[in-house]
Amino acid sequence: MEIGVRDLRNRTAQVIDAVQSGERVTLTVHGEPVADIVPHGRRARWLVGGNLRDQLRDRAADPGLARDLNELAGQTIDEL
Repeated sequence: MEIGVRDLRNRTAQVIDAVQSGERVTLTVHGEPVADIVPHGRRARWLVGGNLRDQLRDRAADPGLARDLNELAGQTIDEL
């Protein structure tokens, strides 16, 4: 959906309804896009330290990547 800044005053409720339903709305001035009105993103919850460790352990890098990174650790750019 695209809407001019002047038209926005008259159709605010319609624009809000569109955004609430997941649509992205482009706001224009003299036909030129100036801003996007997008649905609000949900923020991730903060995890307690123990839970964060569990989440990270369960999402560990694949063994091959971990091995490659361990081999590179400590090397300087000149050695690479």
